[in-house]
Amino acid sequence: MKKITLISFCFVALITAGLLSGNGLFNSINKKKIIINKSKKTDSEQFLKSKPKDSISIIGVGDMMLGTNFPSESYLPPEDGKNILTPVKSIIEDADISFGNLEGAILSGSGKAKTCSNPAVCYAFKMPDHYVNYFKEAGFDVLSIANNHVSDFGDIGKKNTAKMLKNAGINFAGLLEYPFTTFEKDGVKYGFCAFAPNNGTVDINDSENAIKIVKKLNSICDIVIVSFHGGAEGSSRSHITREDELFLGENRGNPYKFARTVIDAGADIVFGHGPHVTRAVDIYKGKFIAYSMGNFATYGRFNLKGICGIAPIIKLFVNKKGEFLSGKIVSTKQIGEGGPIIDEEQLVLKEIINLTKLDVPESQIVVEQNGLIHK
Repeated sequence: MKKITLISFCFVALITAGLLSGNGLFNSINKKKIIINKSKKTDSEQFLKSKPKDSISIIGVGDMMLGTNFPSESYLPPEDGKNILTPVKSIIEDADISFGNLEGAILSGSGKAKTCSNPAVCYAFKMPDHYVNYFKEAGFDVLSIANNHVSDFGDIGKKNTAKMLKNAGINFAGLLEYPFTTFEKDGVKYGFCAFAPNNGTVDINDSENAIKIVKKLNSICDIVIVSFHGGAEGSSRSHITREDELFLGENRGNPYKFARTVIDAGADIVFGHGPHVTRAVDIYKGKFIAYSMGNFATYGRFNLKGICGIAPIIKLFVNKKGEFLSGKIVSTKQIGEGGPIIDEEQLVLKEIINLTKLDVPESQIVVEQNGLIHK
């Protein structure tokens, strides 16, 4: 039986040099013409609601931190806009499975914040306990907790995060205590695992272990989704390098190699995040890869200027073997303190088209100007 695996912030980026310094859309638009395939015109709204026969629809988004009550509750959204996911709820919930990266702990209690040697480049996030309901209400089925903020409030924060997600019925993985999970929905058995380079998470740089986990899930599940939190971060890090990426002295993995390694082991979809900017998309052996899905729903404490404030909702259709059939990119943006809204200018779509052609020109994937994805 073929199985399924899920693979698993421009911070207020005082640490990144040059907000528009990458070679993506915002830097290269006047230097290199963006090539957009104009064939196969299709009504994008109709596509979002349509579903190929015998297919499974899966949505992936990037980093989510809905507001933090640390260092004070002033970093939480105002009462009239508490659930910042509401503007995109109708899209997120319209899929068989919806995934995102939970960037931070869920903890109403005080806990003990991590110690930072340089507070100017260090942030700690914890969302109040009831915020877990916002993810559930928006339609999320599975979340990655493998990232550099899950341990912001130590073991207390990690344990409470796991407890709140369990109580809400949201699947998750990515900690050493929770390396993977399996769940069933509508007769399909899913496997999900998540990786990161951070203490207490399942190591993105341990290929042998990643292969072992994915092979296990592939042997018992229909579809395997893998999430990774990897790659250097900041507004100048839009490109995949196909090499190990270092950031603040930490090896944050080789996303290009990692994605191929887990697909070779049996993964069906690879969803990447971590750089806090959007990166290219790809197809390898008929399986879909998103190298980074950017800042999707990040309230306050984040730099949301330029490319740091745009992100995709990626909706995929796969067959029951996990093979990519087609997809759709919905462009979102965050303005002010943050929270995703639909971007009529489709800036992130244009960015993805450009980056994909620059970084994986040999890929079979085609992204249309209306957001449709196909081989």
